[in-house]
Amino acid sequence: MGKKALITGVTGQDGSYLSEFLIEKGYDVYGMIRRSSVDFRERIAHLESNPQFHLVYGDLGDAVSLIKVMTEVKPDEVYNLAAQSHVQVSFDVPEFTADVDATGVLRVLEAVRIAGIADKCHIYQASTSELYGKVEEVPQNENTPFHPYSPYAVAKLYGYWIIKEYREAYNMFCCSGILFNHESERRGETFVTRKITLAAARISQGMQDKLYLGNMDSLRDWGYAKDYVECMWLILQNDKPEDFVIATGVQHSVREFTTLAFHHAGIELEWQGAGMDEKGVDKATGRVLVEVSPDFYRPTDVVNLWGDPSKAKRELGWNPTKTSFEELVKIMVDHDMKKVKNA
Repeated sequence: MGKKALITGVTGQDGSYLSEFLIEKGYDVYGMIRRSSVDFRERIAHLESNPQFHLVYGDLGDAVSLIKVMTEVKPDEVYNLAAQSHVQVSFDVPEFTADVDATGVLRVLEAVRIAGIADKCHIYQASTSELYGKVEEVPQNENTPFHPYSPYAVAKLYGYWIIKEYREAYNMFCCSGILFNHESERRGETFVTRKITLAAARISQGMQDKLYLGNMDSLRDWGYAKDYVECMWLILQNDKPEDFVIATGVQHSVREFTTLAFHHAGIELEWQGAGMDEKGVDKATGRVLVEVSPDFYRPTDVVNLWGDPSKAKRELGWNPTKTSFEELVKIMVDHDMKKVKNA
């Protein structure tokens, strides 16, 4: 019998890539989904006929459902990827964000204990670079002080600390992966990177006039989600439970991402003005294609996230730059060019 893995948030970008990765490793994968009258399973539709892939119903807001799933599946590994994961949205629904992203982690840990599998089950918690928030040093590593700067980040900080507490109090094998921004062609369309690549594709094909963005100077450490799920798995194969920064160690601005995305879509941008008056202009036609809008500024904005993946490279043998930033942007734009063309 192969290992059994339970993935919460299986319908997301990371959940779908991790499912594929674990199935290739011979795992039986149990993906947890919420009951809904609307189907959001397009990222995992291709897996549903695979005999190693199983769907189970549960919800991070419902402790009873989690206990039921843990008791029936008895997983060897749990990957808690489910979350309200949009920073901007967390300002609009802070209570829901706290219930899922903070208390939800506690419910997972308690469900593992109540199901009687705490001594054999390895647990991965999807943490976030947003913990560093109003950053106190760059680049950020496992010892950098946290300064969460959004309801999302504050909720995730509880998740991080409750994992550490259960590891120490109950000797459970539970770990946090502090993931820096990780993108892909499966990224949700409301996230800034996907918003940019889709807009570049639509504008290049005459389907959209202009792209509106927030702070163009925001700096992020962007990696490929498909590479990052390998590190999640490696964390749970480690000899002892520890927390790891998962990042590329390379930083770029929103402006750089936008310039490169439009380049791959066949448009060369030139930047004019600064701050709220900055505009991205098509060099060939002089048309203004990108503008800054105050609507996309957050009440408190994190501007400088840059991860140091040295520990993961050294202790897990993980390669954080298997896919370069330039390759990542090209993969996303190529995908969205086809998507727009076939729409």
